[in-house]
Amino acid sequence: MNKSRNTPELSIIIVNFNGKTYLESCLSSLKKNIQKIDFETIVVDNNSIDGSPEFIRENFPWIQLIRNNENFGYSKANNQGINEARGKFILFLNPDTQIFPGAIDLILEEMKAFPSVGAVGPALVSGENRYQVSFGKKINFANEFLQKCVLNLYFRKKLKRMHHKYEVSWLSGACLLTRRSVLEETGFFDENFFLYFEDIDLCRRIKKTDRKIIFFPRAKVFHIEGATTSLQNLSSLYYYRQSQIYFYRKHTSKVSFFLLRVYLGINFVFLFISGYFKSSDDRRFIRSFFRLSRKK
Repeated sequence: MNKSRNTPELSIIIVNFNGKTYLESCLSSLKKNIQKIDFETIVVDNNSIDGSPEFIRENFPWIQLIRNNENFGYSKANNQGINEARGKFILFLNPDTQIFPGAIDLILEEMKAFPSVGAVGPALVSGENRYQVSFGKKINFANEFLQKCVLNLYFRKKLKRMHHKYEVSWLSGACLLTRRSVLEETGFFDENFFLYFEDIDLCRRIKKTDRKIIFFPRAKVFHIEGATTSLQNLSSLYYYRQSQIYFYRKHTSKVSFFLLRVYLGINFVFLFISGYFKSSDDRRFIRSFFRLSRKK
Protein backbone atom coordinates (compact mmCIF):
# COMPACT_ATOMS: atom_id res chain seq x y z
CA MET A 1 0.00 0.00 0.00
CA ASN A 2 1.08 3.62 -0.37
CA LYS A 3 3.55 4.83 2.19
CA SER A 4 4.01 8.54 1.68
CA ARG A 5 7.24 8.79 3.67
CA ASN A 6 9.01 6.09 1.69
CA THR A 7 9.85 5.70 -1.95
CA PRO A 8 7.82 2.66 -3.08
CA GLU A 9 9.50 -0.19 -4.88
CA LEU A 10 6.59 -0.60 -7.28
CA SER A 11 4.24 1.86 -8.94
CA ILE A 12 0.97 0.44 -10.28
CA ILE A 13 -0.66 2.54 -13.00
CA ILE A 14 -4.30 1.99 -13.96
CA VAL A 15 -5.95 3.92 -16.78
CA ASN A 16 -9.71 4.09 -16.29
CA PHE A 17 -12.53 5.15 -18.58
CA ASN A 18 -16.01 4.41 -17.25
CA GLY A 19 -14.74 1.29 -15.50
CA LYS A 20 -16.46 1.79 -12.15
CA THR A 21 -18.07 -1.65 -12.39
CA TYR A 22 -14.65 -3.30 -12.17
CA LEU A 23 -12.66 -0.89 -10.02
CA GLU A 24 -13.77 -2.14 -6.61
CA SER A 25 -12.66 -5.72 -7.31
CA CYS A 26 -9.44 -4.61 -8.94
CA LEU A 27 -8.33 -2.16 -6.25
CA SER A 28 -9.43 -4.41 -3.41
CA SER A 29 -7.36 -7.25 -4.84
CA LEU A 30 -4.26 -5.04 -4.79
CA LYS A 31 -4.72 -4.15 -1.14
CA LYS A 32 -5.48 -7.76 -0.19
CA ASN A 33 -3.03 -9.74 -2.28
CA ILE A 34 0.13 -7.63 -2.45
CA GLN A 35 1.58 -7.89 1.03
CA LYS A 36 5.35 -8.13 0.67
CA ILE A 37 5.93 -5.21 -1.71
CA ASP A 38 5.94 -1.52 -0.88
CA PHE A 39 3.80 -0.09 -3.67
CA GLU A 40 1.81 2.92 -4.73
CA THR A 41 -1.24 2.92 -6.98
CA ILE A 42 -2.01 5.67 -9.47
CA VAL A 43 -5.36 5.75 -11.27
CA VAL A 44 -5.54 8.03 -14.30
CA ASP A 45 -9.19 8.70 -15.10
CA ASN A 46 -9.96 9.73 -18.68
CA ASN A 47 -13.01 11.89 -17.96
CA SER A 48 -15.32 9.05 -16.89
CA ILE A 49 -19.01 9.89 -16.59
CA ASP A 50 -19.97 6.84 -14.52
CA GLY A 51 -18.88 8.24 -11.16
CA SER A 52 -15.52 6.45 -11.14
CA PRO A 53 -13.47 9.35 -9.66
CA GLU A 54 -15.95 9.98 -6.85
CA PHE A 55 -16.11 6.26 -6.11
CA ILE A 56 -12.32 6.05 -5.81
CA ARG A 57 -12.05 9.08 -3.55
CA GLU A 58 -14.76 7.80 -1.25
CA ASN A 59 -13.74 4.14 -1.02
CA PHE A 60 -10.02 4.08 -1.78
CA PRO A 61 -8.48 7.24 -0.32
CA TRP A 62 -4.99 5.67 -0.50
CA ILE A 63 -5.13 5.78 -4.31
CA GLN A 64 -3.42 8.66 -6.09
CA LEU A 65 -6.04 9.89 -8.56
CA ILE A 66 -5.29 11.91 -11.69
CA ARG A 67 -8.51 13.22 -13.16
CA ASN A 68 -8.49 14.36 -16.80
CA ASN A 69 -11.09 16.71 -18.25
CA GLU A 70 -11.16 14.74 -21.51
CA ASN A 71 -10.38 11.26 -22.77
CA PHE A 72 -6.70 11.42 -23.66
CA GLY A 73 -6.49 7.77 -24.66
CA TYR A 74 -4.54 4.91 -23.15
CA SER A 75 -1.01 5.94 -24.10
CA LYS A 76 -1.11 9.55 -22.97
CA ALA A 77 -2.89 8.65 -19.73
CA ASN A 78 -0.28 6.01 -18.93
CA ASN A 79 2.45 8.55 -19.59
CA GLN A 80 0.80 10.87 -17.10
CA GLY A 81 0.95 8.07 -14.57
CA ILE A 82 4.61 7.35 -15.32
CA ASN A 83 5.50 11.00 -14.76
CA GLU A 84 3.93 10.84 -11.29
CA ALA A 85 5.27 7.38 -10.40
CA ARG A 86 8.09 7.05 -7.88
CA GLY A 87 8.77 3.31 -8.06
CA LYS A 88 11.83 1.64 -9.56
CA PHE A 89 9.46 -0.86 -11.19
CA ILE A 90 6.22 0.04 -12.95
CA LEU A 91 3.22 -2.21 -13.46
CA PHE A 92 0.61 -1.27 -16.06
CA LEU A 93 -2.73 -2.77 -15.11
CA ASN A 94 -6.24 -2.70 -16.58
CA PRO A 95 -9.18 -1.90 -14.27
CA ASP A 96 -10.96 -5.10 -15.36
CA THR A 97 -8.35 -7.29 -13.66
CA GLN A 98 -8.00 -8.91 -10.26
CA ILE A 99 -4.64 -9.83 -8.79
CA PHE A 100 -4.32 -13.36 -7.39
CA PRO A 101 -2.16 -13.90 -4.30
CA GLY A 102 1.55 -14.00 -5.11
CA ALA A 103 1.20 -13.09 -8.78
CA ILE A 104 2.93 -9.72 -8.61
CA ASP A 105 5.61 -11.09 -6.26
CA LEU A 106 6.46 -13.75 -8.84
CA ILE A 107 6.86 -11.47 -11.84
CA LEU A 108 8.73 -8.87 -9.78
CA GLU A 109 11.14 -11.54 -8.51
CA GLU A 110 11.72 -12.66 -12.10
CA MET A 111 12.57 -9.14 -13.19
CA LYS A 112 14.88 -8.51 -10.24
CA ALA A 113 16.74 -11.78 -10.82
CA PHE A 114 17.57 -11.08 -14.47
CA PRO A 115 18.80 -7.59 -15.44
CA SER A 116 18.48 -8.57 -19.12
CA VAL A 117 14.68 -8.76 -18.75
CA GLY A 118 12.89 -5.64 -19.91
CA ALA A 119 9.27 -6.67 -19.35
CA VAL A 120 7.35 -9.52 -17.72
CA GLY A 121 3.70 -10.49 -17.99
CA PRO A 122 1.60 -13.14 -16.19
CA ALA A 123 -0.94 -15.54 -17.61
CA LEU A 124 -4.33 -13.85 -17.98
CA VAL A 125 -7.31 -16.02 -17.09
CA SER A 126 -11.02 -15.33 -17.36
CA GLY A 127 -12.26 -18.40 -15.53
CA GLU A 128 -11.18 -21.87 -14.49
CA ASN A 129 -8.85 -23.20 -17.19
CA ARG A 130 -9.92 -20.36 -19.50
CA TYR A 131 -6.69 -18.72 -20.59
CA GLN A 132 -6.29 -15.68 -22.81
CA VAL A 133 -3.52 -15.41 -25.39
CA SER A 134 -1.72 -12.36 -24.03
CA PHE A 135 1.57 -12.63 -25.91
CA GLY A 136 2.80 -13.24 -29.40
CA LYS A 137 5.48 -13.25 -32.08
CA LYS A 138 6.87 -10.25 -33.88
CA ILE A 139 4.00 -8.49 -35.62
CA ASN A 140 3.85 -8.41 -39.40
CA PHE A 141 1.00 -9.34 -41.71
CA ALA A 142 1.93 -13.02 -42.03
CA ASN A 143 2.55 -13.53 -38.31
CA GLU A 144 -0.57 -11.65 -37.25
CA PHE A 145 -2.73 -13.60 -39.69
CA LEU A 146 -1.18 -16.88 -38.50
CA GLN A 147 -1.67 -16.05 -34.83
CA LYS A 148 -5.28 -14.96 -35.17
CA CYS A 149 -6.32 -17.83 -37.41
CA VAL A 150 -4.24 -20.71 -36.03
CA LEU A 151 -1.92 -20.04 -33.11
CA ASN A 152 -4.49 -18.47 -30.77
CA LEU A 153 -6.52 -21.70 -30.81
CA TYR A 154 -3.37 -23.74 -30.23
CA PHE A 155 -2.11 -21.55 -27.38
CA ARG A 156 -5.47 -21.45 -25.60
CA LYS A 157 -5.16 -25.22 -25.17
CA LYS A 158 -1.43 -25.27 -24.51
CA LEU A 159 -1.60 -22.55 -21.85
CA LYS A 160 -3.36 -24.95 -19.49
CA ARG A 161 -0.17 -27.01 -19.42
CA MET A 162 2.41 -24.21 -19.56
CA HIS A 163 4.43 -23.84 -16.36
CA HIS A 164 7.77 -22.52 -17.57
CA LYS A 165 8.60 -19.00 -18.64
CA TYR A 166 8.91 -18.17 -22.33
CA GLU A 167 10.65 -15.43 -24.24
CA VAL A 168 8.15 -13.71 -26.55
CA SER A 169 8.00 -10.62 -28.74
CA TRP A 170 5.16 -8.80 -27.00
CA LEU A 171 2.87 -8.94 -23.98
CA SER A 172 -0.60 -7.59 -23.28
CA GLY A 173 -0.74 -4.25 -21.51
CA ALA A 174 -3.57 -5.58 -19.34
CA CYS A 175 -0.84 -6.55 -16.86
CA LEU A 176 2.68 -5.60 -17.88
CA LEU A 177 5.66 -5.08 -15.57
CA THR A 178 8.76 -3.15 -16.59
CA ARG A 179 11.52 -1.02 -15.09
CA ARG A 180 11.43 2.73 -14.93
CA SER A 181 14.99 2.80 -16.28
CA VAL A 182 13.83 0.86 -19.35
CA LEU A 183 11.04 3.37 -20.01
CA GLU A 184 13.47 6.24 -19.66
CA GLU A 185 15.78 4.60 -22.19
CA THR A 186 13.19 3.50 -24.76
CA GLY A 187 10.74 6.34 -24.31
CA PHE A 188 7.28 6.13 -22.77
CA PHE A 189 4.15 5.05 -24.64
CA ASP A 190 3.83 6.47 -28.15
CA GLU A 191 0.90 8.87 -27.87
CA ASN A 192 0.05 8.42 -31.54
CA PHE A 193 -1.68 5.25 -30.34
CA PHE A 194 -4.98 6.35 -28.80
CA LEU A 195 -6.09 2.78 -28.09
CA TYR A 196 -4.70 -0.65 -29.05
CA PHE A 197 -1.20 -1.71 -30.21
CA GLU A 198 0.54 0.67 -27.78
CA ASP A 199 1.67 -2.25 -25.62
CA ILE A 200 3.03 -4.13 -28.65
CA ASP A 201 4.84 -1.00 -29.80
CA LEU A 202 6.42 -0.54 -26.35
CA CYS A 203 7.57 -4.17 -26.27
CA ARG A 204 9.00 -3.78 -29.77
CA ARG A 205 11.11 -0.84 -28.62
CA ILE A 206 12.22 -2.70 -25.49
CA LYS A 207 13.33 -5.65 -27.64
CA LYS A 208 15.46 -3.30 -29.72
CA THR A 209 17.55 -2.58 -26.60
CA ASP A 210 18.46 -6.31 -26.50
CA ARG A 211 16.31 -6.91 -23.45
CA LYS A 212 14.03 -9.90 -23.12
CA ILE A 213 10.23 -9.94 -22.99
CA ILE A 214 9.13 -12.78 -20.69
CA PHE A 215 5.75 -14.49 -20.46
CA PHE A 216 5.56 -15.99 -16.95
CA PRO A 217 2.56 -18.35 -16.69
CA ARG A 218 3.23 -19.41 -13.08
CA ALA A 219 1.82 -16.00 -12.14
CA LYS A 220 -1.88 -15.62 -12.90
CA VAL A 221 -4.13 -12.57 -13.06
CA PHE A 222 -7.89 -12.60 -13.63
CA HIS A 223 -8.92 -10.49 -16.61
CA ILE A 224 -12.38 -9.94 -18.01
CA GLU A 225 -11.53 -10.22 -21.69
CA GLY A 226 -12.97 -7.40 -23.76
CA ALA A 227 -14.67 -5.71 -20.79
CA THR A 228 -13.16 -2.25 -21.09
CA THR A 229 -13.05 -2.20 -24.91
CA SER A 230 -15.03 -4.03 -27.53
CA LEU A 231 -14.46 -4.28 -31.25
CA GLN A 232 -18.22 -4.54 -31.65
CA ASN A 233 -18.30 -0.82 -30.96
CA LEU A 234 -17.65 1.26 -34.08
CA SER A 235 -15.43 3.79 -32.32
CA SER A 236 -13.34 0.95 -30.84
CA LEU A 237 -13.11 -0.66 -34.27
CA TYR A 238 -11.95 2.64 -35.75
CA TYR A 239 -9.29 3.15 -33.07
CA TYR A 240 -8.13 -0.44 -33.51
CA ARG A 241 -7.67 -0.01 -37.27
CA GLN A 242 -6.13 3.43 -36.78
CA SER A 243 -3.53 2.01 -34.39
CA GLN A 244 -2.96 -1.07 -36.53
CA ILE A 245 -2.25 1.02 -39.62
CA TYR A 246 0.08 3.31 -37.68
CA PHE A 247 1.91 0.33 -36.14
CA TYR A 248 2.42 -1.33 -39.53
CA ARG A 249 3.64 1.91 -41.05
CA LYS A 250 6.05 2.40 -38.15
CA HIS A 251 7.43 -1.11 -37.72
CA THR A 252 6.76 -3.41 -40.69
CA SER A 253 7.87 -3.72 -44.30
CA LYS A 254 6.15 -2.08 -47.26
CA VAL A 255 4.91 -5.53 -48.30
CA SER A 256 3.23 -6.14 -44.91
CA PHE A 257 1.69 -2.68 -44.97
CA PHE A 258 0.35 -3.23 -48.50
CA LEU A 259 -1.13 -6.62 -47.57
CA LEU A 260 -2.79 -5.08 -44.52
CA ARG A 261 -4.44 -2.38 -46.64
CA VAL A 262 -5.69 -4.99 -49.11
CA TYR A 263 -7.09 -7.07 -46.26
CA LEU A 264 -8.79 -4.06 -44.67
CA GLY A 265 -10.42 -3.18 -47.97
CA ILE A 266 -11.81 -6.70 -48.37
CA ASN A 267 -12.92 -6.76 -44.73
CA PHE A 268 -14.67 -3.43 -45.10
CA VAL A 269 -16.58 -4.59 -48.21
CA PHE A 270 -17.65 -7.74 -46.35
CA LEU A 271 -18.94 -5.70 -43.38
CA PHE A 272 -20.77 -3.33 -45.73
CA ILE A 273 -22.48 -6.16 -47.66
CA SER A 274 -23.43 -7.95 -44.44
CA GLY A 275 -25.33 -4.86 -43.26
CA TYR A 276 -22.94 -3.99 -40.42
CA PHE A 277 -23.21 -0.25 -41.14
CA LYS A 278 -26.70 1.16 -40.63
CA SER A 279 -26.94 4.58 -38.96
CA SER A 280 -25.65 8.05 -39.81
CA ASP A 281 -22.85 7.47 -37.30
CA ASP A 282 -21.90 4.41 -39.31
CA ARG A 283 -21.70 6.51 -42.46
CA ARG A 284 -19.37 8.94 -40.69
CA PHE A 285 -17.25 5.96 -39.73
CA ILE A 286 -17.16 4.88 -43.38
CA ARG A 287 -15.77 8.27 -44.44
CA SER A 288 -13.24 8.26 -41.63
CA PHE A 289 -12.20 4.72 -42.46
CA PHE A 290 -11.53 5.55 -46.10
CA ARG A 291 -9.51 8.64 -45.15
CA LEU A 292 -7.52 6.47 -42.75
CA SER A 293 -6.97 3.69 -45.28
CA ARG A 294 -5.73 6.05 -48.00
CA LYS A 295 -2.98 7.55 -45.83
CA LYS A 296 0.46 6.60 -47.11
